[in-house]
Amino acid sequence: MVWDMLAFSYSRSEMVNDALFVLSKMKDLNLQASIMSFNGLLYNLRLTDAVWDVYDEIKASGIPPSNYTNSIIIDGLCRQSLIQEAVAFMQEAEEQDSGPCIVSFNNLMTSFCKLGFVNVSKSFFCMMYKYGLLPDTYSYNILIHGLCIAGSMEEALEFTNDMEKHGLEPDIVTYNTLAKGFSLLGLMSGAWKVISLMLYRGLNPDIITYTILICGHCQTGNIKECLRLREEVLSQGTQLTNISYSVMISSLCKRGSLDEALFLFHEMKTVGLEPDLVVYSILIRGLCKKGHVHQAVCLYKEMCLKRIMPNMFTHRSILLALFQKGTITEARKYFDSLIDCDLMEDIGLCNIMIHSYAKVGYIGEAIKLYRLILERGILPTVVTFNSLIYGFCKTRRLAEAQRWLNAIETHGLVPSAVTYTTLMDAFCEEGNVQAMFELLGEMEARAIEPTHVTYTVVIKGLCRQGKLKGAIRVLQGMSAKGLSPDETSYNIVIQCLCKTQEMKRAFQLHDEMLLHDLQPNHVTYNILINGLCVYGNLKDAEKLLSSLQDQKIRLTKVAYTTLIKAHCVKGDVHKAMILFHQMVEMGYDISIRDCSAVVNRLCKRHLINDAKAFLRVILNSGIALDQQICSVIFNSFNRSHDLGSMIQLFALMVKCGIDPC
Repeated sequence: MVWDMLAFSYSRSEMVNDALFVLSKMKDLNLQASIMSFNGLLYNLRLTDAVWDVYDEIKASGIPPSNYTNSIIIDGLCRQSLIQEAVAFMQEAEEQDSGPCIVSFNNLMTSFCKLGFVNVSKSFFCMMYKYGLLPDTYSYNILIHGLCIAGSMEEALEFTNDMEKHGLEPDIVTYNTLAKGFSLLGLMSGAWKVISLMLYRGLNPDIITYTILICGHCQTGNIKECLRLREEVLSQGTQLTNISYSVMISSLCKRGSLDEALFLFHEMKTVGLEPDLVVYSILIRGLCKKGHVHQAVCLYKEMCLKRIMPNMFTHRSILLALFQKGTITEARKYFDSLIDCDLMEDIGLCNIMIHSYAKVGYIGEAIKLYRLILERGILPTVVTFNSLIYGFCKTRRLAEAQRWLNAIETHGLVPSAVTYTTLMDAFCEEGNVQAMFELLGEMEARAIEPTHVTYTVVIKGLCRQGKLKGAIRVLQGMSAKGLSPDETSYNIVIQCLCKTQEMKRAFQLHDEMLLHDLQPNHVTYNILINGLCVYGNLKDAEKLLSSLQDQKIRLTKVAYTTLIKAHCVKGDVHKAMILFHQMVEMGYDISIRDCSAVVNRLCKRHLINDAKAFLRVILNSGIALDQQICSVIFNSFNRSHDLGSMIQLFALMVKCGIDPC
């Protein structure tokens, strides 16, 4: 008895080797260990192969295994994802007249639900009755959880009702599971109905309930409700979890509310919660997106001091932000610091650097970095080569770009659609449409599927050759290939039609865009308005502008300046003034350059009084004059021998700090 108690104590204290030693001694002394001692050992060894040695020892000793013995084995197999072996073991135990217990069924149901096999789990649930076992609350909760994860909320509610019919009260776990199921589907009204029922049954929400609700409302974009729930939790003297804070901070960052996100971040630390890698990464990414790189780097340093190692996503966010801000030297310093810490093994970071160098035209630096990664044994990807090819194309070194296309295969890589499209676009821009089509042929010969961007480049090439019918065929043939033309694809053809004065066909393509649920953008309307203005259809251009204003379609100032210039050319200064006032009222950022074209035309047509009136409008709008526009007006006054106006303008120039000479 003493030896057995010692073995049992060791096994309960997780002192496995000591327990095994005692059992070995007991065997030498011909003493029988109890099933309790064996079960304790089985539990501690259930995730190892040694469990079978102990199980064989039990069978050899003649002690009948208990239901708990079998449930330990099944639990161990399930935790190792050996589900088939667990089922086979349960069947074997049944044949040996050692029927399964409810715990074994629950373990198997949990495993099948985790794998997404809820129907199999339901079969085991029904099988319990065959063995004379009644499912407990835990059994129901397992099945309800599986159904909720699968999105079968109606069936989950049916099982909840069935639970009550069998005399079992749904607990906080049941209600939290149902609330989570509804929130995962974005059905927050359903989640709140569950909470109301829970409160009616006398159960109070716990921190898990609040976490589920906060996550659900964040998912549906209702951050206001999340913050209200946060206030409710804090007013109860309860502390939110890291998950709740990270989800709220993420939602605030996504909508650009960085001040509120940072407030929650500092609140976490105030209440004693330590921000983890997820929270830091979310905030750093949010700050970088808004261009607050300095703050992001400060947070990066803070997490490093706390021995929280940033992941590659954090490094990528900072690197991209530094390049977007134009601080190339700072970006390189940051990258070099990663090299010094042996953190450059991620090709993704190298690709960001290479692409960013290529984007700003520093192709030499990009090549140096490419050679460095090869020296360090880092394998380049097709993205690496795409960036280098883009860099050479940007600097118009197309022969070298083509050589890099051939170099891709030497690394066992296959060029992508992006590779070919980049080169094709570069040749198209250079006017070498033949080379563009040769690359398209090579691409198709290698079974590399062109994208909608590839075909847009082809359309541009055909338009440049004046092959408008061919361009339209390609545009309309994209749908047959399972590709959808975008605004750019249509805009290229519409512009070409406008240049050839085929305005009716241009508007037909505009209507076609709408039929395909593709909203024409401001570029489309700028092209159409310009086309109508250039060919004298000013009334149609005005009608189009008025129609777009009625539809609340926001245009850029280009649409207005185009019409203003056209009216000035036609000599209708009054309409030009009206449009200019509309621009000012709509809050467009108007510069003196937007006004100079109008002033030039008025002065050129010797409409001096109109030029004076427009000058007053410019000054009243708070737009600063420059030397060029003053010189144009001054010379016009001089030609008209308007000495008084010349003196007034001279004084105004001196007042504005413009050199009258």
